[in-house]
Amino acid sequence: MIFKPYYLDCLAHASYLLADEQTQTAVVVDPQRDIDAYLKDAAAAGVAIKHVILTHFHADFVAGHIELAAATGATIHLGARAQADYAFHPLADGDELTIGALRLVALETPGHTPEGITILVYDTAANPSQPRLALTGDTLFVGDVGRPDLMASAGMTAAELAGNMYDSVRNKLAPLPDDVEVWPAHGAGSMCGKSMSKERFSTIGAQKRTNWAFKPQSKAEFVKEATSDLPLQPSYFGYDADMNRKARPTLTAVLERELKAVPLAVVQAALSRGETVLDARDPDDFARGHLRGSINIGLGGKYASWAGVLLERDKPIWIVAAPGREREAALRLGRIGFDFVQGYLDRGPAAFAGRPEIVARFPRVTADELARDLSSKAPPHVLDVRAESEWNTKHLDGAQLIPLPDLARRANEVPRTGRVVIHCAGGYRSSIAASLLMQQGFTNVEDLIGGFGAWESRAPARS
Repeated sequence: MIFKPYYLDCLAHASYLLADEQTQTAVVVDPQRDIDAYLKDAAAAGVAIKHVILTHFHADFVAGHIELAAATGATIHLGARAQADYAFHPLADGDELTIGALRLVALETPGHTPEGITILVYDTAANPSQPRLALTGDTLFVGDVGRPDLMASAGMTAAELAGNMYDSVRNKLAPLPDDVEVWPAHGAGSMCGKSMSKERFSTIGAQKRTNWAFKPQSKAEFVKEATSDLPLQPSYFGYDADMNRKARPTLTAVLERELKAVPLAVVQAALSRGETVLDARDPDDFARGHLRGSINIGLGGKYASWAGVLLERDKPIWIVAAPGREREAALRLGRIGFDFVQGYLDRGPAAFAGRPEIVARFPRVTADELARDLSSKAPPHVLDVRAESEWNTKHLDGAQLIPLPDLARRANEVPRTGRVVIHCAGGYRSSIAASLLMQQGFTNVEDLIGGFGAWESRAPARS
């Protein structure tokens, strides 16, 4: 048996390729939308991808099942409770897919979503009676279970799904042998859970000892814990879950349409119409000079996730990127189904070099400079755009908290007179925040290089 995990850091997303060497047949579970890695690795191993399985309709990314089916003719498999616009083979509880020595058994494990399944993987050549792996999707994470509050639009309450999750954990997962390896669809950093470990796999036995979901508790106690203190649900999650149910164009077709260079005049006209000009450069480059009215979400961070949270889905997107990185900027938007890029600025930032009338800039300050200025007679206003949980751990005395997802609608709470120094944890979100405020006419913003981490490294934080 061949087993190869993949991990996409920017979305904290795990996917898997399994294959039987004798029959030269492969299965991909929970693929990302850009599928080149699976095709390349399958070809190198001399196997053909004939099956693709989604453990559920993912909400935080658009999966690559449509792409793999189009490229290879693979059969798409979904949980039996799923409803989709494309042809698929339903997997009910106990259904099997046998490929030579590779045997896959579906367990219906609702809780994160109603149609969620876990795939038990048997290597029958080694042990025909016990599964080796459990590909748990978003049902069981390392250290947590999937959040149950993402299906309100489908008419199911968080409490109802949390009750389903309790049954899935108790009746389907807990009885598995302790040495079965747990390989989930997400790791730490994903918004699909609230307390995931940084470890990318575990065992059932380890999870029984350490995961709160397995501790002795009533269903009512479990439901209360599973539905409490959940992180903000990003606005694009429902959109992506719906995209995963639909027949839609492949990413290849989308990129072929989107990747066209356009002149500066076209991008300026888009700005005048209120459309989105997305500058995907690093914060330092953006601060030194950018098109007035553009928003900065750099490719060096969780670019797609923040684009999903902050960008409006009813507005066309025009990309500004360093030359050679335009495709990456469009592709990563495609991973979350943002298929409305209209083109990219020809020559990138060189197109507006020497055009001061259309360029905006803002200063970036060091932690030492901020400390000096806070002790002056006219200290700057400090705006913290981290999450409330980060703020509650430590924050600068006198700072104002407005988490980044809330900033655009709460910009009127930020003073327009005097200096405003924005900070986050490391300097990525603060640049986004500066661009959002400048879109709304602010001319007094700066951001802290290195964020709160840089502040803490120079002096004890004021709390």
